[in-house]
Parts: sequence; structure tokens; C-alpha cells
Amino acid sequence: MKITLFCLLALLMVVPSHADTHTKDTLVIGKISHNPKKHYRYLKPMAQYVADQMTDLGIDKIKIRLAKSKEHLADLLVQGEVDWVTETPVAAAYLHDVAGAEILLRKWKKGVAEYHTVFFGLSGKGIGNLQDLKGKVIALEDPASTSAFYAPANELVEHGLKLIRLNSARDKPPADSVGFVFSREEINIATLVHKGVVDAGAFSSDDWIKEDHLPAKYREDFEIFHRTPNMVRALEIVRHDLQPEIRQRLTEILLDSNDNPAALHVLRAYQRTRKFDRISEDQKKAVYNLRNMIKKVDQAIGW
Repeated sequence: MKITLFCLLALLMVVPSHADTHTKDTLVIGKISHNPKKHYRYLKPMAQYVADQMTDLGIDKIKIRLAKSKEHLADLLVQGEVDWVTETPVAAAYLHDVAGAEILLRKWKKGVAEYHTVFFGLSGKGIGNLQDLKGKVIALEDPASTSAFYAPANELVEHGLKLIRLNSARDKPPADSVGFVFSREEINIATLVHKGVVDAGAFSSDDWIKEDHLPAKYREDFEIFHRTPNMVRALEIVRHDLQPEIRQRLTEILLDSNDNPAALHVLRAYQRTRKFDRISEDQKKAVYNLRNMIKKVDQAIGW
């Protein structure tokens, strides 16, 4: 009886097909999130704003899906359970490679089109370049971050450094390696560095000037010892088989929001977005080619 019941439950839990999970009256926006409350709060106003302008296409509901990882989000896209994603360039490259997702528009997140990663540590601690990180520990954000994981990890690998993930910020790596830990939030990175728990941190140039990510009292004790080249800040992405009329309307709504006074509060809530714009096919290819960077970093770490 137990075996029969287990088999029945297993059948009921099988992931439905694309046709069963996506309904034409619902628009679903997704994002990788380790902070669901925070991300739901800024996704909902934009999702509702867009859906309100698609009623003639049969859209009268919105849904927000927060994925626990890029792999999870890729699965949701393949299954048709997510239509539209706002994410980083690295995530866009991964989702394109694995799920066929396509770039729709560039998002000027926090007011900028491009940014870079800064490496920083406490002043006077003897870290003046990346080679000085051998045998030391750097705090990064999470495995989905472009500016606070893949970009800095790639920079370290490009400079011939060996990376090893540590279980704790207080662990020490081998003398010939750079140890790294994930801290989940930018403020945690800054705090670990300021308290001397880790030797360095890395996150975006935007975070460097944000008071809630790097308080001024911390910043005055830090120095930047390395920067990466600029990269695209953020992107709006759609699943490759999204209905053409919905894809076109989504593009129009987002572009029109740039000059629509009624959208001002929505853009502000949407990670303080300044505007959306199109990027060239060459720029798209450059983003998609970041997949090679992902594979290189994953291989270097042994993931």
C-alpha cells in the first residue's frame, strides 16, 4: 500500500508540459532571488504596469516567479512557466545557452547603462594588486551575480590565480590560492572587509557609491586596488517562444515608459531604472559570449 501511494504521489508531482502550465491570460515575470520579499516588492509594480496595457491581448493576470538559481530559472523558461526575466548579463548568457532565452532590451538599472567591478580592501594592509590576494580571502555576493562573482572571478583566473571556495570566511586557503566566500548581500561584503574577517571584497562600481551597500564610514577606510572593464548593467529577457504579439507589446510598453510620466514611480520601484533601450546584434552576441566566461570560471573552480 505504501509503494502504491508513493507512486501515485510521484505521478501527481510530475512537472506539467508547456501547454499545461502557461495560460494565455497570465503574464509571468521571473528573477533569480535569495531575497524574495525584496525582489517581489520591486517586480510587482512593473509587472502590473505592463499587464494593464495588454488586456486587449487577453492578459488580465500577472504572476511573479522567483527562482533559487540560474538553473532553476532556466527550467522555468523551458517549461513555459516564465515569460519575461530581468537579470544580469551573465544570467542572460546562461539562460540563452541553456534555455534559448533572448535579449529584448537593455535596462538602465540604477540609472546607468554600463558598470564595472571594483576590488577593494582596507587601506594600508598590503594589498595593491590581484597577485597580493594569494593566500588570502575575498568576499563575493552569490553565484548568480555578474559584477560580484563572475566578473571578479574571471579577472582573477585571467591573471593566473587559482580559486578555491571556502566553507567559512574564517577559513584560510592554500598559500598559492585565493579563497572566496559568498555573503549574499553587498553590505555583508563591505562589513566582512571592514571588520577584517576577509582581506578583500568585490562588487560593482554602482555599489561602491551606494550608502546602503557601502556606508561612508567604511568607504573612507577602503581603497580600490583593481577594476574590470565596463560591461552592460542589466537586461530584459524573454523566452524564445513567447507569443510574437506579447513580445512586441512588451517591447513597446517598456520603451514608451521612458517618456511616460505615469511610469515614473514604476521605473523608480524597478531598481531605479532610468530607461530601456535597444542594443545592436553585435552587443547581444557579446553578452551571449559571456557564456564562455561562465564555463571558464566554473571549470577553474571545479563546479
